[in-house]
Amino acid sequence: MKNSFLLMALLTSLPISAKPLPSSVDTLQPFVDKHELAGAVALVADKDGVLAVDAVGFADIAAGRKLNTDAMFWIASQTKGMTAAAVMMLVDEGKVQLDDPVEKHLHEFCGQMVVAERDGEHVLLKKPGHPVTIREVLSHTSGLPFKSAIEEPTLDGLPLDKAVRSYAMTPLQTEPGTHYQYSNAGINIAARIIEVVSGKKYEDFMQERFFDPLGMKDTTFWPSEEQLARLAKSYRPDAAKTNLEEFGLGQLTMPLTDRHRRFPMPAGGLFSTAGDTTKFCQMLLRGGEFAGKRYLSEAAFKELTKRQTPESLKQSYGLGLSVGGDWFGHGGAHATNMEIRPDEGLVLIWMVQHGGYPGGGGEAQGVFKNWARQKFAK
Repeated sequence: MKNSFLLMALLTSLPISAKPLPSSVDTLQPFVDKHELAGAVALVADKDGVLAVDAVGFADIAAGRKLNTDAMFWIASQTKGMTAAAVMMLVDEGKVQLDDPVEKHLHEFCGQMVVAERDGEHVLLKKPGHPVTIREVLSHTSGLPFKSAIEEPTLDGLPLDKAVRSYAMTPLQTEPGTHYQYSNAGINIAARIIEVVSGKKYEDFMQERFFDPLGMKDTTFWPSEEQLARLAKSYRPDAAKTNLEEFGLGQLTMPLTDRHRRFPMPAGGLFSTAGDTTKFCQMLLRGGEFAGKRYLSEAAFKELTKRQTPESLKQSYGLGLSVGGDWFGHGGAHATNMEIRPDEGLVLIWMVQHGGYPGGGGEAQGVFKNWARQKFAK
């Protein structure tokens, strides 16, 4: 008996194992409690499935509507990577080449000029060193501005062919291939090439080649009434920068269900969920394959996800995707984000609707990613 008591005392005196890592809810809830974050859906996946998905905070603060994991978000510029992947499908099929001049497929770009000098209101134009290529419009090195002057007041008010025609009439701001200028116009041009080469409307091509086969049932340019009921509202700091205030999707035409006055915007028009976006990212994590179906060849995948911008530029961008040393992905205008980390075997999805944060709210995404990598990275 005495030996038993000694053994028990010895065991209880040994150091206990480290506590398990908290959940993402534990790490993110303090930001919500301090009114620095309205709400977030945070998802971690590997190539085979979802490892963790949590929702914190509110989809609508005033109404007290909690955010759920199936909430809808405007993913905005995350659309760019999906559009670029669609172009790479056509490259795989031999229908286009990345170094094709845009004017080969869109004849309205023949003779496009570049700005040589500016003197107040006077602009001197010259012929560029070479015509803009598909690779350049997908990597933001075309010299095109962000948008054309006629895309006002919203970005989704023109049919794609008319929007692209306006870009052809806009002079390049810099020589192609020499500067980085983030450009919705460039991505929209690439999407118009999809239409001309495939003979299908851009939105139909995306639906048939990506959204339907990947099972992305909540990814759309026109949210339905049921999907709108799940849409998270957008928030930004109030005037005092101590709390949150709601603001609208001013870059888009209302109502969002209107298929007559709203047009697909390849550079930033999609709405989606964390789960849907994950499926696209898992396809990329698997090198272009998902659920036994190959969407991109290995060569196309490598072009999509490697740095395309010249080493002389500080910006590291692939084709429709930002590229880091050990990751690639993209964010959206209202702070959504997708990040694929091949070496760690992870997809990190961050779904919020924010136009800035009061206090330390901007740190929440980094807190989530650090938690996810610590817990799940290989």
